[in-house]
Amino acid sequence: MKHRIVVLGAGYAGAYVAGNLARRLSRSDTEITVVNAVPDFVQRLRLNQLAAGRDIEAPQLADVFAGTGIRLRVARVTAVDPERRLVAVADASGGGELGYDTLVYALGSHGDVHAVPGVAEHAFDVAARPSALRLRERLDDLEGLGNPDMRGGGGGSVVVVGEGLTGIETATEVAEARPGLSVALVARGELGARLSAGARDHLRRACDRLGITVLEHAGVEAVEATRVLCADGTVLASDATVWAAGFAVDPIAAAGGLEVTGNGRIVVDRTMRSVSHPDVYAVGDSVHTLADNGLPLPMSCGSAGYTGRQAIEAIVGRLTGREIANVKLVHLYNAISLGRTDGIWQSVDGEGQAKPKHMGGRKAARIKAAIAKGALWGTSHPTFGLPRRRRRLTATPYASKAPYASDAPDTSAGKSGRAAA
Repeated sequence: MKHRIVVLGAGYAGAYVAGNLARRLSRSDTEITVVNAVPDFVQRLRLNQLAAGRDIEAPQLADVFAGTGIRLRVARVTAVDPERRLVAVADASGGGELGYDTLVYALGSHGDVHAVPGVAEHAFDVAARPSALRLRERLDDLEGLGNPDMRGGGGGSVVVVGEGLTGIETATEVAEARPGLSVALVARGELGARLSAGARDHLRRACDRLGITVLEHAGVEAVEATRVLCADGTVLASDATVWAAGFAVDPIAAAGGLEVTGNGRIVVDRTMRSVSHPDVYAVGDSVHTLADNGLPLPMSCGSAGYTGRQAIEAIVGRLTGREIANVKLVHLYNAISLGRTDGIWQSVDGEGQAKPKHMGGRKAARIKAAIAKGALWGTSHPTFGLPRRRRRLTATPYASKAPYASDAPDTSAGKSGRAAA
């Protein structure tokens, strides 16, 4: 029986890990299945741009995995049973169960919409493609109410809550792309607090240039259909509230009995292997791991790459009897776009603190765009540049505790060179 590797999630981390494992492990010994809720690859880095009105490429996962032999199952993961090594999924046909020998958990994160009353009911977010498209539709409606050539000319008000990178990028992108709308950015603390003094100044100038109203030290305690209520009594009129004040993970790992942190992220060792269930690896936003400086790696595309590469090395090493290489786990910089022609590049030191110098302006914007483009290319070509020699497993894979579900349609990309959509 082949060793069954199941990858849950095909975002930046999951798609990258699946493709690399397919290239490095022999098909004679392994079978790789990717489970993803949608049939296309979502560029999460650019969902704020999608919401603002830009057309963003969404490659079909069938094309991404073409020729790799990977089985694609378009379905939603509903449960994980690590004791029986089973994954429950639901799709249009009803769903079923998948058995595994090695599981890669890469389900990522979503907007933390339950942290404040009214957010789930009334706010938008840019953590997923459907929600970003709903925000885009709402902004289209609002822009039709006023003169789109006049900034703040009565076309509607947008309130973005959250001073992190997502909030900053969303507010600036919307303000630049839709000058007929009035945009406000609400920060719990100082805007750009994690940036150097020079970068904070640059950020403030960008907000002024784009006509963004910034409210600092303003905690939001409730969101209503047409307004945002702050803890200090401030009330902000809002035709579209965008919630970017944190991310959360699904409770699937915790419900399945995996050891997790208080916020539901899977606890792993240095090789991204679950400390409670050695058949399970976690990567991307789903994992809680410490960087080489001893601090937790943040949820980011960069972290997805580092944790993904480490999991690949560990899985290949353990299955083929080779030494496991340690991949550097580092957080080196923050790259922030401020619309299409402006940005900030902020390097951080070994303690995760902003270095005094920063880069701002058009060059920083080009670098951020290149990062997004490179992330898409790397995910769409997961096997590029890797050794063509596929490693055989050192021993017969252990027998599964449960049979492989036969209800999963075979969309193998290895037979015809192109998987079924």
